[in-house]
Amino acid sequence: MPDSPDPWWSAADPPARTGAVAWGYPTEPIGDDQPVRQGHSTRLLGAAVLATALIAGSAGGYVGSRGSHTSAAPAVLRDPSASLGTAVLPAAPVLRPPSSVAAISAVVLKSVVNISVDTGLAGGTGSGVIVRSDGYILTNNHVVGEAAKGAGTITVSFNGSGLTDKRATIVGLDPETDLAVVKVSATGLPVAALGSSSDLVVGDPVIAIGSPLGLAGTVTAGIISALNRTVRVPSESGGEAAPLFNAIQTDAAINPGNSGGALVDGSGRVIGINSAIATLGSSGVDAQSGSIGVGFAIPVDEARSIAEQLIRTGKATHPAIGVSATTVGADGNGPRGAKLSTVLAGGSAQKAGLRTGDVILKLDGRAVGSVDQLVVILRSFQVGDTITVTYLRGGARSTARLTLQDKKS
Repeated sequence: MPDSPDPWWSAADPPARTGAVAWGYPTEPIGDDQPVRQGHSTRLLGAAVLATALIAGSAGGYVGSRGSHTSAAPAVLRDPSASLGTAVLPAAPVLRPPSSVAAISAVVLKSVVNISVDTGLAGGTGSGVIVRSDGYILTNNHVVGEAAKGAGTITVSFNGSGLTDKRATIVGLDPETDLAVVKVSATGLPVAALGSSSDLVVGDPVIAIGSPLGLAGTVTAGIISALNRTVRVPSESGGEAAPLFNAIQTDAAINPGNSGGALVDGSGRVIGINSAIATLGSSGVDAQSGSIGVGFAIPVDEARSIAEQLIRTGKATHPAIGVSATTVGADGNGPRGAKLSTVLAGGSAQKAGLRTGDVILKLDGRAVGSVDQLVVILRSFQVGDTITVTYLRGGARSTARLTLQDKKS
């Protein structure tokens, strides 16, 4: 580690799990009841910046005009031959290490796209990651899902590739994990390098790339703030969407429009798909405050698996054992685990002999400390896999073998 503080070096263990006042999707709004429409945030942002500049210019002009009427500046303050000289060129070109934010961004930016959705009555913008050179792009379900409900259009804009905007077609949607794949008609696209999310450590440096507020090609940097978060985000209709399990938390600035974009590591490999942000809430209807340094990404290991399924079949499966459960033991009373409140008839758990009231302690040797952990561990397997479950019944431990089924079945 270098002598001077550097956010691009590893740090400590994950902090304890905490909550937030409000959660939201970092995507531009879509839907009739949203106060901001497609492009409006971008146009309003530009207008706001322009207005600030014009106001400042007007104020300066006013002050200057007012000063000229008050008194003339003494001639001694002026120099008719004034020159500030020419720019001093560096002796050698600036060299940026391959591991620098600038060098990584220059490569990954080409593989991250801006996605605009127009449903006719409303629209929104988000981001996406090119995962195959023949036009396949990974993004969030909540970015493009509305376009699948009617005659909506999806337009993809590229960063620095020289390609013109292209219409995209939905390949597959998976609301369960908030992932989706769309495709454009193109070849030779710059593909993002996918890394692994299994060996991440809190404090690892990360870069978020996407289109916050419609500002395509935006780069922000930070660290991994925590791992294994469960994030429950309100759905577009006001209810609760499927939770994001095992999410990566980062302090890299993520704002509406970053949804579906890349979270990359210090080597430029994608380790997550930016999907949610925590906000402090606001008084307006569906209002969202900006980044407060608490953003969340779907781990790339899960995203890769879902994307492969969507490209192959247009849909994704999710391993399940046919139970509903509650977390027990978190207060220190009794062993920690997932207590079965319902065991579905004909499900994997019922066939393996599990009953209501049993407490699952382990799956294939991995400790189950909560219902969330049960889901996360199950998702690391595939439908059809046979695993060992360790459970507690009446104070006695037992094991059983069961075959994972698709959650939809």
